[in-house]
Amino acid sequence: MTSHFRSYIWDPVLIVSQIVLMQCIYYSFLGLWLAGVDSLVQINRSLNQIFSYELLGFATMQGRLSMLAFILNSLTSSLGLWFFIRRGKQCLDFTVTVHFFHMIGCWIYNAHLPVVLSWWLINVACMALMAVTGEYLCMRTELRAIPVNSGPKSNL
Repeated sequence: MTSHFRSYIWDPVLIVSQIVLMQCIYYSFLGLWLAGVDSLVQINRSLNQIFSYELLGFATMQGRLSMLAFILNSLTSSLGLWFFIRRGKQCLDFTVTVHFFHMIGCWIYNAHLPVVLSWWLINVACMALMAVTGEYLCMRTELRAIPVNSGPKSNL
């Protein structure tokens, strides 16, 4: 008799739906964070803030605030990993997938691959932050003590 503890069946529909869900979480919260930081300095909102790599930088206030929004988005996206993925081993996979599709979206939006160093640095930092935080949250949940004795205790 084999043990079926934590045995998982290959389910491509589940994996694709989780990828789509994480993309929705990523862009929804990124939009909310950008709207929040834009309201602080009265900047007009546009898709350039999400997909144009030229806006991310240390030189302007808008660039620094956009970078802050990306960093805060990594933290909220790691909560999405915790709530919906729930596996520490899969956090890095889903994080890289989300950022890979974001890179593809930026590539399509700008008609060429991002070449600005600050875009690459902020995305690698956000990828690391999202993966480590998501894995930490998932591992905390996975390692929670499982109660073995749930029945009444007898006094012997």
